[in-house]
Amino acid sequence: MNVQADYSRLAERLTQQGIDVEAVKEKLKTQHIETPSWGYGNSGTRFKVFSWQGAARNINEKLADAGYIHKLTGVAPTVAIHIPWDKTDDWAGMAEYAKSQGVGIGAVNPNVFQDDQYKLGSITNPSGAVREEALAHMVECCEIMGKTGSEILSLWFADGTNYAGQDNIRERKHRMEEAFAETYKHLPAGGRMVIEYKFFEPAFYHTDLADWGMSYACCLKLGPQAQVLVDTGHHAQGTNIAHIVAFLLDEGRLGGFHFNARRYADDDLIVGTNNPFELFEIYHELVSAGDLAKDVAYMIDQSHNIEPKLEAMLVSILNCQTAYAKALIVDRKLLNQRQLEGDVLGAHRVLVDAYETDVRPLLAQARIEIGRDPDPMAAYRADNYAKRVAEERGTIDASGGYPG
Repeated sequence: MNVQADYSRLAERLTQQGIDVEAVKEKLKTQHIETPSWGYGNSGTRFKVFSWQGAARNINEKLADAGYIHKLTGVAPTVAIHIPWDKTDDWAGMAEYAKSQGVGIGAVNPNVFQDDQYKLGSITNPSGAVREEALAHMVECCEIMGKTGSEILSLWFADGTNYAGQDNIRERKHRMEEAFAETYKHLPAGGRMVIEYKFFEPAFYHTDLADWGMSYACCLKLGPQAQVLVDTGHHAQGTNIAHIVAFLLDEGRLGGFHFNARRYADDDLIVGTNNPFELFEIYHELVSAGDLAKDVAYMIDQSHNIEPKLEAMLVSILNCQTAYAKALIVDRKLLNQRQLEGDVLGAHRVLVDAYETDVRPLLAQARIEIGRDPDPMAAYRADNYAKRVAEERGTIDASGGYPG
């Protein structure tokens, strides 16, 4: 690919359509995709985890890998951490080491779903002692936010029941709301609580936070620092995620995303690999919302089980960059005109035209202008980082999986 020539042709075409190409590039340069620490270690399905040679064994190695991915892309400057998986005795030291690798600490994720005591739930458990333990852990994570400079507490729960009559559904709702209210009090200044939802699994009769509406209702009771987290894999077949995004944006309650892809349910595949048009639709709503989307957090949450960890993370980010670039070049003036005229297929065609545009030259030019390789994947495959860490770290046994 002749980057300069291809970019010039694309830029000329977009300019003729009234697109401010320089403004588009500036937005691409400041795109922010947060990678998860657990995506660099051995994690995978609920049934079997396949070890990868060179997988990160501790938080420092995870941060080093994240720094490498940010070096390649220029748009992955923070790393989400999971507690207690990433627990340390020196939080300031963790933050400083992250900085030395060119990244910062992003969202803090409490783990209230893997220990045996959470078999019947965490914050909705019928046992008061178990609920207190879960609450204490979430408060601890609020304190970790303050120590690491994190601004987001990311909450997901496996709480629910498998059988009718197993527990009182309304009482579980009350327990959950009480825990949220107490946790909310402990958020550091400027911090946010983003509440995720999941319509089933591992609870199969009812899940305490089964959809975005339940999460939204909880947030309204808490205050402006509580917002909804949309995991793109946590929906029933046929759910219009772009619609959910548009609604929450308009309400000022879209806190962020956990990006992944699914064909059936929570498959945790690489974002943009199964339904790239859906990802484009989501970014279109975000771009259309303008300043309403300025504080939305974009985070990867995937299980890289049979994929090489670093390459999988890189593909994830590149897919998000591509979807965003296509959303930025939608001819919104023409789209609005056709919408007002009731031109159903004409309006649809405006979106399709942007989606079908090859934006690789645009992305390549934006990367060059921030000092990155125009083709991060080629740079990765030509580099020896993955080989080097494989030799240094070797292969460690893995068991179990990440059920998020």
